[in-house]
Amino acid sequence: MLQSMTGAIELGLLYALMAIGVYITFRILDFPDLTVDASFTTGGAVAAVMISNGSSPLLATICAFGCGLAAGAVTGLLHTKGKVNGLLAGILMMIALYSVNMRIMGKPNISLVNTDTLFTSIEENTALYLIVLAIVVVLVKLLLDGFLHTDLGLALRATGDNARMIRSLGANTDTTKIIGVSLSNGLVAVSGAMIAQQSGFADMSMGVGTIVLGLASVIIGEAVFGVKGVFRATLAVILGSIVYRIIVALALRVEFLDTSDLKLITAVIVVAALVIPTVRRSMKQRAVARRRTQEMLSAAGSQGGRS
Repeated sequence: MLQSMTGAIELGLLYALMAIGVYITFRILDFPDLTVDASFTTGGAVAAVMISNGSSPLLATICAFGCGLAAGAVTGLLHTKGKVNGLLAGILMMIALYSVNMRIMGKPNISLVNTDTLFTSIEENTALYLIVLAIVVVLVKLLLDGFLHTDLGLALRATGDNARMIRSLGANTDTTKIIGVSLSNGLVAVSGAMIAQQSGFADMSMGVGTIVLGLASVIIGEAVFGVKGVFRATLAVILGSIVYRIIVALALRVEFLDTSDLKLITAVIVVAALVIPTVRRSMKQRAVARRRTQEMLSAAGSQGGRS
């Protein structure tokens, strides 16, 4: 059980950067970006190819980030300059990246067994491994928080809230959208590079369903930890990624569930995270309405007694 929970926390931290990337497009920009399903694989492919050819794991991860930025920029350009619907732009880029990823890898799978990765020197010490992962994720989160408080970051946040208003103030919303989608896919690609190094291989199918995993982390984090302020919202996304992995680990311990049910479990978790807060809010509103009705009836009864 302890080993299972440790593994869940590890995966939660590794996927946290991907979740933060999805948060940027899904919550901040209100942009339905499906590019992440392919840019996640791009990050893993670039890292795997470079590391297997003798490059530094750190350099490979940085290059994965750059390739993710480029993929996101193309999606942003398709949407803003090409006037392609956001959802369609993401789908088109996802399809195109499949061929690009195959070109990068040259074959469907690249093994990283017996090669040095970012985690080779610390993977034997579980506590140190988790601490280093947590530090990296928190550092990226703080850098993103700082960026979102700059003038450009504020314009990016305002673009998602009300693009027409921010345009009327002189800001270029096309630029903010391109930057936001690029940054999102850059973080997703870094997460893909880290997952490839942690699992010991990169595979063409490793990114399938990434967008759903990211949405699950964002929605669970918001439902459990709240979203007041940028600092709390990005922290909630990271914790949501960890909580999601813990829930999946616990669900897979149920006897009649198998690892092949992972997608079904994910769908159920997302539905529960979406429905439960709505039901709770509805029940609270009904309770308030019932209490006010009773107060009005009591007040009317008191006035009738005095007359």
